[in-house]
Amino acid sequence: MTEVASDQLLVVVDPFARRTDGESVRIAKDVLCAAARVKWCLPEGPDEFSRALERRGSRRPVVVGDDHALLRAVAVLERHGELDGCALAVVPVGARAATLAVARSLGVPPGTVAAARAVLEGAPRRLDLLADDAGGLVLGALRIPAADPAAGPAAGRRSPARRRYRSLVSALSRPSRPQAEPPGGGPNPSRLRVEADGSTLVDLDQPVRAVTVTPGSTGRADVEVRPLSVGAEAAPLQAAAHTVTVSGADFRYRADATIAGPVRTRTWTVRPGAWNLTLPA
Repeated sequence: MTEVASDQLLVVVDPFARRTDGESVRIAKDVLCAAARVKWCLPEGPDEFSRALERRGSRRPVVVGDDHALLRAVAVLERHGELDGCALAVVPVGARAATLAVARSLGVPPGTVAAARAVLEGAPRRLDLLADDAGGLVLGALRIPAADPAAGPAAGRRSPARRRYRSLVSALSRPSRPQAEPPGGGPNPSRLRVEADGSTLVDLDQPVRAVTVTPGSTGRADVEVRPLSVGAEAAPLQAAAHTVTVSGADFRYRADATIAGPVRTRTWTVRPGAWNLTLPA
């Protein structure tokens, strides 16, 4: 049963958000504190972040931070069996737009003021998610193969010095002869078997450019497979399914803002209406 909307809020501010965009954090505080009774929590690390959510009492939890903070909050609630009954809210604050992509895709308004107002004036909406056979959760999208971590949301949490070092090492170790890029650019094609509700969409004999699985609100996930045919990208294959199994050679995948793998096989199952996110009414 979902928590009833309350003007008592527990606002947990991710440490990374405070370091990278303190002004947006201040704006969120001003908007929320002007219209609700707020307990403001500034954890210094993941353990304190988790404890704050666990001890929230009857207060509605609000996360101020990027996609990693949102995913951490969902994981904490799931671990304690409270995800289904908790009306979670988020005010996205991050270093770059890419670090807020999951929250945006779920319908959270852009802009700190609009997002904070949605916390106060919105309503909980039940959303589907994907649960994998290793205990992982996907809120926004699953993508195979995983993109280069340095180009995705995780890059926002790395230090500039470390990125420069990795770039230098990459440049020094790059072959002097140019290598041909796969047709269409991007990562090399993979040989994967993709099954939707037990039916094979593509098998190991068909190179695959990309696989995308997106949970929605219909009890099924949208599956899209982009195969290659004789060196050119073929028309995408699409399906709606309760379960999706991918198997083949070792592959990595991006689940929201996290890169996982390599694995040989993984199955994702839709959990309909498994969690609640406060969104504009």
